[in-house]
Amino acid sequence: MTLLPPDLDPELVERLVGTGGGALCQKMGIEFLELSAERSVATMPVEGNTQVIGLLHGGAHVVLGESLGSISSAIHAGPGRYAVGIEINATHSRSITEGIVTGTCTALVLGRTLATHEIVMTDEAGRRLSTVRMTNMLRDR
Repeated sequence: MTLLPPDLDPELVERLVGTGGGALCQKMGIEFLELSAERSVATMPVEGNTQVIGLLHGGAHVVLGESLGSISSAIHAGPGRYAVGIEINATHSRSITEGIVTGTCTALVLGRTLATHEIVMTDEAGRRLSTVRMTNMLRDR
């Protein structure tokens, strides 16, 4: 079960729960453990998300990072607002061929119109695999 902030917008809760975080997250096996504007955590299996030589695909790191950064930004935006990604980058530090990857998203800036998060992906031993930084623009509906 995902740990959610008690004051989370009910519409956002319905969208998150109803879609499991979206079709891509479901296909990739992403499981959200904790979600908030300041800190979010999710896991993803390596199996099923590898590239041709058996390493976890770099794009899979980015999908996990963007999923966490987008949801954290949407939570920060609040009711009647939404988040739109405007910049993302990734640095891959270590490869992995099996196991579970954990993404930990930490807010760097939570402003009125922009939110920036750093998402660190680690293996089961706690070693950094990649770092993703994402900025979202916060908009009124």
